[in-house]
Amino acid sequence: MSWLLVNPILIPLLTAVLAYMFRFNPAGRWISVAGTVALLLASVLMMAEVLEHGVIAAQMSNWQAPFGITLVADYLGAVMVVITAITGLATVIYSLAEIPERLERLGFHALLQVLMAAVCGAFLTGDLFNLYVWFEVMLISSFGLLVLGGSKEQLDGGIKYVTLNLVSTIMFLSGIGLLYGVTGTLNMADLHLAVREVENQGLLTTIAVMFLVAFGVKAALFPLFFWLPASYHTPPVAVSAIFAGLLTKVGVYAMIRTFTLIFDHDVGYTHQIMLWLAVLTMVTGVLGAAAMNDFRRILSFHIISQIGYMILGLALFTPLGLVGAVFYLVHHIIVKANLFFVAGVAKRIAGSTDLARIGGLYAHAPLLAFLFLIPAFSLAGFPPLSGFWAKYVLVKAALDLQMWFVAGVSLAVGLLTIYSMTKIWGAAFWPAHPEGKRPRLGDVPVGERLALMLPIIGLALLTCIIGLFPEPFVQFAETSAAQLLDSTDYVTTVLGVQP
Repeated sequence: MSWLLVNPILIPLLTAVLAYMFRFNPAGRWISVAGTVALLLASVLMMAEVLEHGVIAAQMSNWQAPFGITLVADYLGAVMVVITAITGLATVIYSLAEIPERLERLGFHALLQVLMAAVCGAFLTGDLFNLYVWFEVMLISSFGLLVLGGSKEQLDGGIKYVTLNLVSTIMFLSGIGLLYGVTGTLNMADLHLAVREVENQGLLTTIAVMFLVAFGVKAALFPLFFWLPASYHTPPVAVSAIFAGLLTKVGVYAMIRTFTLIFDHDVGYTHQIMLWLAVLTMVTGVLGAAAMNDFRRILSFHIISQIGYMILGLALFTPLGLVGAVFYLVHHIIVKANLFFVAGVAKRIAGSTDLARIGGLYAHAPLLAFLFLIPAFSLAGFPPLSGFWAKYVLVKAALDLQMWFVAGVSLAVGLLTIYSMTKIWGAAFWPAHPEGKRPRLGDVPVGERLALMLPIIGLALLTCIIGLFPEPFVQFAETSAAQLLDSTDYVTTVLGVQP
């Protein structure tokens, strides 16, 4: 059991070491590919164990909880690790055609593997201090990837990115200190029991709001999101894609975990704040996307908009709302990474991501145009793709609570998302190229073309599978939501006692 939980962290860390040692050799990139395949296999084995036994946990060095380091996986944690491995593998394969040898020698693959280890660690940790540690590892590695190459635009975006995230870190660490002061523990299962004994519930609510702000920065929640569109369009597309798919979702995951397992004592206050933040995040994100005229900037603002849907599911705090949040998490990681991959190929063959400077993609690269429509329609919520089911569940959850305004905003944001995707199609794909170029995939060397297109095709197929056969995925999300709302199995597995 210990190895099943340690492997998703240990494998990418070992891969990072080997990739860095061989960074001056072409073998380094293939080590990165092999390590990511191994991570995917390890995550699938862990998922199989979770599906068979429910919540699983391991105590490092046999130090029993709550005194030692605990790794724990329930349905939500396990599926997030699997999706991390899938996104990581797609990114590594894509990078074979995009990342130049110069950046590989600077340690691109090592930084990417460390990032994946940190993300997996955040999804599997069972205590708040180690969540803070993995956040810091994730921040360091992501900052390294963001500024790798050292262009002025990258450095400017990187400084904005790291500055606000450091503010988030200070807030998170301060909240951890206060929480430890009033409970005497940081193990999340133990905190589930300890917070019930805190006499000053008002102080506990204040600490909860501190965590909400800290995780809100990580998740790019309104009004703390401005670091994201200022930085995500600056690095190589492979980096933008994995950032778009994973980084903000770690913040969302942390919020879901803590506000179901620990801070559920004042739902009427904390989750009401979340509800309006979710609505404002959806609206401001989609309006920002509608105002942009650059492929990657539009997609960056849409990350913000879609985060609002996920937080909405948590804010509603009903079984159906949490089902929608979990389903949306999985769907969005796949779709958003894929859209960035498409943007990268468009830039490669058309010469830019500025919508005013590209065109002709439908006429000369019809396969890419078709593959763009799948994640674009899914993001907008077209049936029967995965985004439709995710939005449907969340709107239904809002309507069940008679929150007509919230449901109406969710639908209106979906319509504006369609507008943004149509804007990209109408500028980049449908008209002729303004300079008369013929942007063809055939002009890309065969090996590079395969590396660029295989991840896009694979993620598009996964989106279609989730959309066309949603029942097993919805059932999985239902079980995950049930575990979040009833923490008995989680606490019993970690502590060995009934709550």
